[in-house]
Amino acid sequence: MRLYESRKKILVTGGAGFLGSHLCDRLIEQGHEVLCLDNLFTGTKRNIEHLLDHPRFEFMRHDVTFPLYVEVDEIYNLACPASPVHYQHDPVATTKTSVHGAINMLGLAKRLRAKIFQASTSEVYGDPQVHPQTEGYWGHVNPIGIRSCYDEGKRCAETLFFDYYRQHGVRIKVARIFNTYGPRMHPNDGRVVSNFIMQALDNKPITIYGDGKQTRSFCYVDDLISGFLSLMETNETVTGPINLGNPCEFTIKQLAEEVIRLTGSSSKLEMLTLPSDDPKQRQPDISIAMKTISWQPNVELEIGLRNTINYFKKHRLQAIQH
Repeated sequence: MRLYESRKKILVTGGAGFLGSHLCDRLIEQGHEVLCLDNLFTGTKRNIEHLLDHPRFEFMRHDVTFPLYVEVDEIYNLACPASPVHYQHDPVATTKTSVHGAINMLGLAKRLRAKIFQASTSEVYGDPQVHPQTEGYWGHVNPIGIRSCYDEGKRCAETLFFDYYRQHGVRIKVARIFNTYGPRMHPNDGRVVSNFIMQALDNKPITIYGDGKQTRSFCYVDDLISGFLSLMETNETVTGPINLGNPCEFTIKQLAEEVIRLTGSSSKLEMLTLPSDDPKQRQPDISIAMKTISWQPNVELEIGLRNTINYFKKHRLQAIQH
């Protein structure tokens, strides 16, 4: 527990989401005051209900595309639908959330002289022609595809962050997040980990898009949040962007087989057509994170998947009971 003198008031946008709620937990554990902001488009109060009565926690329902006037010491900007199912549901709103949200939060940080963290994404690399992806790679992104609202929205947000840094001296931290999983993932977010677990628990076919040879690198949520906090604590010369993810690469087929094994499911694999602009490989080069913030993931895939499977089992049981 930190001393009272070092307590900060910290704004977390998207704080009722998967990553945001875990971040709120850790900041409360560290002794800070947390203002959790969310419009509950993809986030849910269930993720933060255990915090609602905490004296140092406050929830505010607000959309970051509209200006916000609060007094805080630090800002973590996590607000944005992050799964294809959710961000393609209203693509215009997705782009607005990334771009207008960044402008509003950067304006707030500039006024308050507050440090601000941007949750960017590995999707800024698009379908990469460089493997693994380093922060110096500019990406291979389709600007007019069905994923562009998210990919280009996040790229534009990074542009805004660095222009506010250069033009106004705003203290920025930009992290590029690679595939992350864990408890509180949305069961219907369309991502492979949640899809495979839910299908396996129901003994339904595990749907794999393409031949299953495309790769992903899966980082457990606890590891990722540690990376957020370590990056935020660096001095002003460290701006990022910094890759945060697990460099251990798995094929989609390997992930499906591991989920079937851990759930004891009778599910079979079913191959479907690969969606448009789906990246064929995704693996972070985390050399800068290791050197700059002494960070690397520690949770092995089997342990992380067991924790996530247990969460979904509990979620299904509660749904049945209600």
